[in-house]
Amino acid sequence: MHEFHLIFEKSDKNTFQPCRGIPEHLIRHNLDIPELSEPEVIRHYTELSTANFGVDTGMYPLGSCTMKYNPRFTEHLAALETNMVHPLQDVSTIQGSLHIMYLLKHYLKTICGMDDFTLQPTAGAQGEFTAMTIIKAYFNSKEDTRNEVIVPDSAHGTNPKSAAMAGFDVVEIPSDEQGYIDLEMLTSAVSEKTAALMLTNPNTLGLFDKNILKIADIVHGAGGLLFYDGANLNGIIGKTRPGDMGFDCMNLNLHKTFAAPHGGGGPGSGPVGVKKHLAQFLPSPTVEYDGEKYYLEYDRPLSVGKMNHFYGNYPVMVKSLGYIMRLGSGGLRRIAEFAVLNSNYMVSRLSNTYDIKNVHIPRKHEAVFSALRQKKFDVSALDIAKRLIDYGVHPPTIYFPLIVKEALMIEPTETESKESIDRYCDILINIYKEIGQDAEVVRTAPHNAVVGRLDEVFAARNLILRWSPAE
Repeated sequence: MHEFHLIFEKSDKNTFQPCRGIPEHLIRHNLDIPELSEPEVIRHYTELSTANFGVDTGMYPLGSCTMKYNPRFTEHLAALETNMVHPLQDVSTIQGSLHIMYLLKHYLKTICGMDDFTLQPTAGAQGEFTAMTIIKAYFNSKEDTRNEVIVPDSAHGTNPKSAAMAGFDVVEIPSDEQGYIDLEMLTSAVSEKTAALMLTNPNTLGLFDKNILKIADIVHGAGGLLFYDGANLNGIIGKTRPGDMGFDCMNLNLHKTFAAPHGGGGPGSGPVGVKKHLAQFLPSPTVEYDGEKYYLEYDRPLSVGKMNHFYGNYPVMVKSLGYIMRLGSGGLRRIAEFAVLNSNYMVSRLSNTYDIKNVHIPRKHEAVFSALRQKKFDVSALDIAKRLIDYGVHPPTIYFPLIVKEALMIEPTETESKESIDRYCDILINIYKEIGQDAEVVRTAPHNAVVGRLDEVFAARNLILRWSPAE
């Protein structure tokens, strides 16, 4: 195994010569920076870059994150000189940029079946929080004191947190045996306190809830609203729309569904769409058009206020608009078709070696397997994920959703070929065979990575985020 060193560990000490002509009281004699030449620094960081893994390196099936390939032409669009504008410019000088934002809003309304959108939130979770804030403002305007938000146990972890941050009490309900919303539990959970139900459809098991219209009737019948978590939109885009399912508001992840790079905390964009009865509560300003010019609308008395600085993550908007226009309606439908085809092909390859509940139910964009069978050999989902690294591929999401024990949550995405999915499945099947022959190899993986098995508990409890000189 090649041994990597920190740049500080490669550095000699006290090689710098004092600069001439600088007053003595301004000279620092102890400066904790690497003392390396320019070629040494360049080689260090180039070496580090070869140890990285990204979607440009190989399949990155991080379940529910939609880590798909992002076409390069969108980068070109975002880097055009005409997009180099400043948010404080007068609107008369940025009509083209406002046109881009207005057109993106128009397409998102059409794709999602919503009546209006804000582009301000810069992350999916911030979009969720914005939607919850809008729902709070809606009921406050009606002097309705509803304070509960229902969240299924299959929801993304950010859902209950977003509801709680907006001031709601979270009511969790279990899924039924097949992984759908339990209608009896939902009926018993709704009341005059119910402000909303937060729902991901397809959910984190990759299942499309066939009872969505009944669910909408139950929640609306109790006076509540429906929020749609759009993180899994690539499983249905072009086939059905949240607005047609009865949802009142939703968030999107432009950095997932519409091919802007993401990961590592950004840069993202999480627009929020609403039906007419919630439009007046959208964050201000919104981008509007009066028939002659585009403008920013600040006069919104019931607005929840600004949710971000200026107008949102503009470069991501440019990339996503270019992606939508390049694919057109037919291309967007094929996103869902390939995402679903790839996911179900993977299930057909792996269901004999890794447990998956209700295998007869078709998945949408992703599937969740369980490593419980492998647990009998004292091998965990974490061990399997680490062993995948030895084969040069990225592990899937593990231990989520929480309702599946030893979960391996795999989303191949629509941009992977049959060959790359076959390679990934072959590796997982081979690891299954290894467990039967010599489980220790899997339990102690990775063996071929830059670093071996890390002490994750120690790392989580002792946050060392930068190098410090040894005392």
